Amino acid sequence: MVTKQFTGSPDEADLRRADSLARELFSDIANKWALLIIEVLGGRTLRFSELRDQIDGISHKMLTQNLRMMERNGLVEREVHPTVPPKVEYTLTEPGRALKKTVDGMCDWTHQYLGHIEASRNHFDG
Repeated sequence: MVTKQFTGSPDEADLRRADSLARELFSDIANKWALLIIEVLGGRTLRFSELRDQIDGISHKMLTQNLRMMERNGLVEREVHPTVPPKVEYTLTEPGRALKKTVDGMCDWTHQYLGHIEASRNHFDG
């Protein structure tokens, strides 16, 4: 399926449409790794290895794929310093920082309702 180019039409921002650019973007960022990368970066600039060290369980490949996707979508800025070996740093862009506010809300929700969810799972599974 080909995603439409966004021309400012409300149809192209409709998550219910299969060919919506908004739906594609939602799919890109609504994964555990992208959300964790946004949370860890926050207002900081970090090197690849620093990001990997702070996200338990992420592989080199998954971090690379998610950072590239986020850079393509304008959420992360990648800066390569001409050193040997090359030093590469990542920073959230303005849209990335705005999205972090939503991610912060999701983290707050998780902390608030984790006990309730755990009890519900135990009840359901028991």
